[in-house]
Amino acid sequence: MKFLTDEKLLIVGAAGMIGSNMAQTAIMMHLTPNICLYDPYAKGLEGVAEELLQCGFEGLNLTYTDDIETAFTGAKYIVSSGGAPRKAGMTREDLLKGNAKIAEDFGKNVRQYCPDVKHIVVIFNPADITGLVTLLYSGVKPSCVTTLAALDSTRLRNELAKYLKIAPDTVVNARTYGGHGEQMAVFASTTTIDGKPLTQLIEENVIPEKDWEELKLRVIQGGKNIIDLRGRSSFQSPAYLSIEMIAAAMGGPSFRWPAGVYVNDAKFQHIMMAMETTIDKNGVSFRPVDGTPKENAELEKSYEHLCKLRDEVIELGIMPPISEWGKLNPYMDQPTR
Repeated sequence: MKFLTDEKLLIVGAAGMIGSNMAQTAIMMHLTPNICLYDPYAKGLEGVAEELLQCGFEGLNLTYTDDIETAFTGAKYIVSSGGAPRKAGMTREDLLKGNAKIAEDFGKNVRQYCPDVKHIVVIFNPADITGLVTLLYSGVKPSCVTTLAALDSTRLRNELAKYLKIAPDTVVNARTYGGHGEQMAVFASTTTIDGKPLTQLIEENVIPEKDWEELKLRVIQGGKNIIDLRGRSSFQSPAYLSIEMIAAAMGGPSFRWPAGVYVNDAKFQHIMMAMETTIDKNGVSFRPVDGTPKENAELEKSYEHLCKLRDEVIELGIMPPISEWGKLNPYMDQPTR
């Protein structure tokens, strides 16, 4: 059996629906034979491990534990869904305080037990903030941490395909940037539909402006729609996309979607947000995003919203003031690209 690597992959929050789906996806994609499942809920964790072991996968060295030191020690790749789930009536931002504290503990565990980790994917909401907190307390380079933002872009692809009654594969480069939340920036200028620019279809009234605005809202509220339909938050799509991200960091196929990345440049400072990114064995890098004037304004609004959430976490005492970040993680004082 051929694997991308034999290094240890740690799935945090593995007893939950996202975590258990991540574990199965990682096994089926043959990322590594050495997968460790961690969750403080020991009974549920054992149940997940038993199910996976009963699948009869070949070449698999699956371990599971509710002990933090055992789980984190030696981990080279980590994907964490270890926060509280979003429930009906909640926004991603409603999870801020509790999950930011979980992210603080998560980052400290990385620093203590696996400081040479190669890549971390954070997906528990609000992911832009929990990823930022994780990065700060872990002390790793910004290129080592990404957050799940792709789900908004895949939802845009899906909504366009449904609206136009076409195959999803004909929708190319659907993109959202900025925050993974109510203030995300949904771009039209990046996308082509069967080779035609989406902006042209909007101008030609193939997709009337009113319908486009309603479609954007469905993308922004995509998570709420899943909760309404299934009675619980998304788990299959975030699980799959996050494992695609960690696979790219292991040297697998390129990740096709934007990812949340730490940005500290002339335009956006000290923030984690979705950009146009490349994830590979060297970590994550990003390219500047430039759309229409309206799209750029929406991206600026999204950035400002994220800054407010970041500052709220600082006011809660979970993160120190930005001026003190360099004491915890000197890499975060440096410009990024």
